[in-house]
Amino acid sequence: MSQGVPFTSVTATTREIRTAVDRAWADLLNSSRFVGGDAVEEFEQAWASYCGVPEAVGVGNGTDALFLTLMALGIGAGDEVIVPANTFIASAEAVVLAGAAPRFADVSPDTLLLTPEQLQAAVTPRTAAVIVVHLYGQMAAMDALQRAADQAGIVLIEDAAQAHGASWRGRRAGSIGRAGCFSFYPAKNLGAFGDAGAVVTADTALADRIRSLRDHGRTRFSRYQHEFVGTNSRLDALQALVLTAKLTRLDTWTKARQSIAARYREAFEDGPARLVAEEPGSRGAYHLAVALVPDRAEVRRQLAAAGIETQIHYPVPCHRQAPYRRFAVCPLPVAERTAGQILSLPMFPQMAGRQATLVCETMRNALAATGSRLG
Repeated sequence: MSQGVPFTSVTATTREIRTAVDRAWADLLNSSRFVGGDAVEEFEQAWASYCGVPEAVGVGNGTDALFLTLMALGIGAGDEVIVPANTFIASAEAVVLAGAAPRFADVSPDTLLLTPEQLQAAVTPRTAAVIVVHLYGQMAAMDALQRAADQAGIVLIEDAAQAHGASWRGRRAGSIGRAGCFSFYPAKNLGAFGDAGAVVTADTALADRIRSLRDHGRTRFSRYQHEFVGTNSRLDALQALVLTAKLTRLDTWTKARQSIAARYREAFEDGPARLVAEEPGSRGAYHLAVALVPDRAEVRRQLAAAGIETQIHYPVPCHRQAPYRRFAVCPLPVAERTAGQILSLPMFPQMAGRQATLVCETMRNALAATGSRLG
């Protein structure tokens, strides 16, 4: 058996729920309700309950969750939306697709997440909303961020695409802002067998509008009456039944991820590398285990030589990507500096203890060999 460590293992996660999915798939084949229907409604209700909100609306993917939320809030041309520069491109992409302009903000050097101070500094008279991204599965400082958004008179939207099961002072990711947007891409903590997403909210009127927009702007009671210019972003029944089956395992998987992250954090506490910090009050879900690493290229080479897979999330900040440079109005030094230091280590619930030990030992040896320190 190989002594290496894969970066993740969707296969292991699928194996745990295969029987339940096979059974649900057989029922779906008998009903032939492949778009919408009972399977989708069952998952929406279960996901809303899990997140601690009354409404969940299934959509085609996480980008659409953000885009449709902005549309439903009436945010578009002439508006700005604050977005942290350190995030997956979809956070900014959705803003541009809605017709608004992303206003990029820097991040904390400790958590690599948006802070209240950076939010306040980015607000302009055109600011309509802020997208707070719970990157890597760690939640930002939501109490202070919500206060800052309220003081500025702007809407707070949670991009919780990597934060399934994370919490802030006991409240689930997605339940604190006006709306929470999730991706269920297969490699996510709660992943479908393809693309899928959802919006959760306590605002029933907002949920109803998103339901219409995801289905060509149809009115609630007529298939052939259209109230809005919408799009086609419905959650397929197949993905819904997969997500329902996996949801029963999510808390167990989250605890396993937290345990692995704790081992990493302890192993690197003396430096020179360090795991990205959690905000006090946050309970991270660790979709990714991200470390700040000196001499990253050499450390990564030595990990690869030991059969340990790593990735970089994300090597180029959003404001330095070609289509978004026109929105970059000022330097963002933390996002720019740490983009050359971040390294995502193996992280998946079924990761064996010996695999975690191998990562820790190989990483420490590689760091010692380089003799570098974080700048």
